[in-house]
Amino acid sequence: MASRAYNIPNLLTYGRIVAVPLIVLCFFLEGRLQSSDFARWTALSLFVIASITDFFDGYLARIWNQTSNIGRMLDPIADKLLVASVLLLMAADGTIAGWSLWAAITILCREILVSGLREYLAALKVSVPVTRIAKWKTTVQMVAIAFLLAGPAGDKVLPYTTELGIVLLWIAAILTFYTGYDYFKAGAKHIVEEG
Repeated sequence: MASRAYNIPNLLTYGRIVAVPLIVLCFFLEGRLQSSDFARWTALSLFVIASITDFFDGYLARIWNQTSNIGRMLDPIADKLLVASVLLLMAADGTIAGWSLWAAITILCREILVSGLREYLAALKVSVPVTRIAKWKTTVQMVAIAFLLAGPAGDKVLPYTTELGIVLLWIAAILTFYTGYDYFKAGAKHIVEEG
């Protein structure tokens, strides 16, 4: 049991969880919220590494036959912690502001609602598989967040980096809404039957 908890796929998941406070810390290096170019590039580097581990932990667990209960539990938690913390950080920093906050709120609400639905359905021994469009949603979401993390620092290298991040965030929010609806449609019949 202990050896499964410390296999490489799980260590990658733990690393993704550890990356969350490190990314946030990048924006508080001077003891207050500030987003210097150095802070943004460092946070972006950590985020990209963490996002890559998201692909490899599940892939390696399957091909090496190292799946575990702790891995299945922590993987989606690590994803949600990473996405939620960076979206909140970008909102606090002002990178996401005005109407674009609705895109971030949509993504956060969907993550919470789907987590609750999955937990409820798991208690009923009902599995809701991840769809292809949900995987696309995750990819667009991660790319959007990467552009937003680069933000003004990225604008100096590639003009309109921040604006591109906002557009991708809205696309991710639309896909998020659609996939969230899909999950609820799949789970609704079980909720009605139990009711």
